[in-house]
Amino acid sequence: MASSKPPRHPHARRATPGGRLLSRAPGNAARAAKAAPAGQRHGLARVLSKAGVCSRTEAARRVLDGRVSVDGRVVRDPEFPVVAGRQKVLLDGQPLTAAKRLYLALNKPRGLLTTVQDEQGRDTVYQCFEGAGLPWMAPVGRLDKASEGLLFFSNDPEWAARLTEPSTGPLKTYRVQVDAVPDAALLERMHAGIEDEGEHLAAHSVQLLRHGGRTAWLEVVLDEGRNRHIRRLLKALGLEVLRLMRVAIGPVPLGELGKGQWRELSEDELNALQAASKAVHASERD
Repeated sequence: MASSKPPRHPHARRATPGGRLLSRAPGNAARAAKAAPAGQRHGLARVLSKAGVCSRTEAARRVLDGRVSVDGRVVRDPEFPVVAGRQKVLLDGQPLTAAKRLYLALNKPRGLLTTVQDEQGRDTVYQCFEGAGLPWMAPVGRLDKASEGLLFFSNDPEWAARLTEPSTGPLKTYRVQVDAVPDAALLERMHAGIEDEGEHLAAHSVQLLRHGGRTAWLEVVLDEGRNRHIRRLLKALGLEVLRLMRVAIGPVPLGELGKGQWRELSEDELNALQAASKAVHASERD
């Protein structure tokens, strides 16, 4: 049986315990946000978000708080139309400039929420970046509290949208420990899928990696990720998930990145993600 330990990847360098960036991907500066075509209008909150300075929700809050001006006039409407390249936007009196784009990979530990802030004060994934002096970033997709493994972060909302959109995003690979040894028929049912709460849940592919007397490890590949997708699918088929790890997103593996540690994606990995997405969805159309 194949081992559940993911192979080491040449780009999967181990981050330092404090989360210090070991190296910056060459050419990432070239991926800074491109200005929208002249004459194209966007809502003011979206303009701030696209610049990578904060989330869309936080941008709206800053606009409502009177912290943003357009052509010298304070605007408190988050949907106020702004013409790209023709109007001067200031945030807290400073010109709005696109932040350097960052594309990070984190090995999310179990027990952390994938959210910026929890109303109940529970620990979130952002504690893994404390003290690193990074700009605002958002998680690209999610892993639930009990899940672990590879999770991307970026301040490039358009890139994030392409990766999370089922029609353009890459395949995602998981290692899942379950409380029984499924037979071939059950694996086929996982691939065929089930209906749950009005949603069709299925695995793009699934295989048995290894098993003991009462438990087994599966490799499950998804081409889209609905809320608690794998857990709901397996529960409907009578299996309980004991452990769930995402070990790859497209061609980018988790590798040997330590729990709670992060690194920046390389230019080669960014290009490979784009190519993999195109290849996967082109094959689905054929």
